[in-house]
Amino acid sequence: MRPDYSVLLLTTLIGAGQGLFLALFTVQLFALAGQLPAPGSHAFYVHGSLLVLALLAGGLVASFFHLGRPERAWRAAAMWRTSWLSREVIVLPALMGTVLLFGAAHLAGFRPTLFTLPSGLAIDSTLVLGTLGAMLAFALFLCTAMIYACLPFLREWSSPLTVANFTLLGGASGFTLAAAFSAWAAPEATRYIAGWAFALTLLAAVSRVATLLRNARLRPRSTPQTALGIKHPRIVQRSAGFLGGSFNTREFFHGSPERRVSAVRSAFLLLAFAAPLALLALGGPRGAAPVLTAAFLVQFAGLVAERWHFFAQARHPQNLYYQDTR
Repeated sequence: MRPDYSVLLLTTLIGAGQGLFLALFTVQLFALAGQLPAPGSHAFYVHGSLLVLALLAGGLVASFFHLGRPERAWRAAAMWRTSWLSREVIVLPALMGTVLLFGAAHLAGFRPTLFTLPSGLAIDSTLVLGTLGAMLAFALFLCTAMIYACLPFLREWSSPLTVANFTLLGGASGFTLAAAFSAWAAPEATRYIAGWAFALTLLAAVSRVATLLRNARLRPRSTPQTALGIKHPRIVQRSAGFLGGSFNTREFFHGSPERRVSAVRSAFLLLAFAAPLALLALGGPRGAAPVLTAAFLVQFAGLVAERWHFFAQARHPQNLYYQDTR
């Protein structure tokens, strides 16, 4: 498939935003439980929420460049009963609205107790909004991943590993960003968040490598012989019937040589996983903001490369006809 850079930015930006919000809410929960020191002020949650909104809005803006008729974008939500894309279009603004309310509640100090658990724990408005936001974040991971995982004819995508990869990669980048952000805004929580970021990055690496190994073993179910119903062992195609290309030749194949795809694969394994793990191990225990910031920037660049490879590696069945004669 041909990677579209607007989609690459959409999926990586909103993934980082979702992961960052989950990190903010995790800090609040564990601070409430006394498992780590609470941030010195609510500015950690307020500024963090603004950063989440910026990432989600950036992804939303990027998505418009993928539309042929942007003025009709609202129609994308009409098929929510059957379309994962429509569900994504609905869940993303819902998440943005919830994050906005979460940050505003912390900014205004609006934390009335809504109810009390049998254990005596008071549940206030920010906890309810945070829980709702976390549920929407995971729902958005599912919707985004299932846009691709629900296509059985693209076997590289049609796997539960696709959902796991989107969730873990988004969580890893979001927690890495949260570690860098907390080093500036809430140093007392940095070591804890960096530990989560390290664990999620490691899990994401395992899941993504498992996907690469799985996809490397896939073999096409169709061949020119089965497509034509001809059993001759050697069939040579001379023309795809186009002099200047077509939608099929442009949209369903990336057009890059295999050595470039291989180079991108090596680059994202280094930038998205190996380098951030080293930087998190180096900067996390010391709360070194510059090192953790570098970890996020390097990892995000690696995730853009990873997403390019995700699209490029998918072999559309129609390329049996068009790819070799492009």
